[in-house]
Amino acid sequence: MKIKSLSIFLVIATLIGCASTQGVRMESCKATTEQEIASLFDRWNQSLLTGDPHKVVANYAERSILLPTVSNKPRLTPAEKEDYFHHFLEDRPSGTIDLRTIEVGCNTAVDAGLYTFTFAKTGAKVSGRYTYTYRWIGSEWRITSHHSSAMPEKE
Repeated sequence: MKIKSLSIFLVIATLIGCASTQGVRMESCKATTEQEIASLFDRWNQSLLTGDPHKVVANYAERSILLPTVSNKPRLTPAEKEDYFHHFLEDRPSGTIDLRTIEVGCNTAVDAGLYTFTFAKTGAKVSGRYTYTYRWIGSEWRITSHHSSAMPEKE
């Protein structure tokens, strides 16, 4: 009798355990390297050089935030980001990384550091701080947050 009760208990416990994992998505981690994550800035920078705000915004996840250098307004939607880049691209910017640190997680990565933009139209150079966070979405890395700010101290 005790063995039968124990067997029934084990069957019920197993069924409850199986039921509790239904609806839980098991995610596998995308294998990546710091070099691959570093190349994502190059991809973004190349999209700047096209002069097409739509191509720049294509680097961002649908749910993402842009906290830009030369605007006080956070940009949440693709239309808001395109509006920002439409104006930013007018002076034909190109960025270079001056210092960076990269952290890689499971389907996420952070690239943070210092960069300098040169504006071909005016010849101006602006140094800033940046943080890009990325998420592996489907079959590519997308920016989920991008913060950029001018350096607070003048050299």
